[in-house]
Amino acid sequence: MKRPTLEERLFSRCKENEAGCWIWTGAKAGTGYGHIVVEGRARPAHRVMYEFLIADVPEGLDLDHLCRVRHCVNPWHLEPVTRQVNIVRGEKPAINAGKTHCPRGHVYDEENTIVYRGSRFCLACKRERGREYQRRKREAQNAVSLDTR
Repeated sequence: MKRPTLEERLFSRCKENEAGCWIWTGAKAGTGYGHIVVEGRARPAHRVMYEFLIADVPEGLDLDHLCRVRHCVNPWHLEPVTRQVNIVRGEKPAINAGKTHCPRGHVYDEENTIVYRGSRFCLACKRERGREYQRRKREAQNAVSLDTR
């Protein structure tokens, strides 16, 4: 029996929806992205489809799903972008960028905000955590000192 070609395997595992997405019906990773085995190695299905129909993805770039559907493999719904652009376009960065206060209610402003590895941190909360750590450390030292007498 003849083995199916990569093209046959790709197109037998996708179905177009009303939005024009080619929904991957084959295996999916825990992240929701489809995957397919090519030359003995599991690869992202959207990337394989893009490379099959459009071109190789340039080195150092990710494919951004413009439709925001992770298991869509329609190459015209994909755009090669840097990892940073891909992350910023996602839903969570947009939600977090709109936040004006930390979860404890401190304002995110220039004096009270630390930016580390692209994330914002509240300086007031950091100070409170430091004071609490020092308090617990002193209590632990005092408890040990009393027991050793």
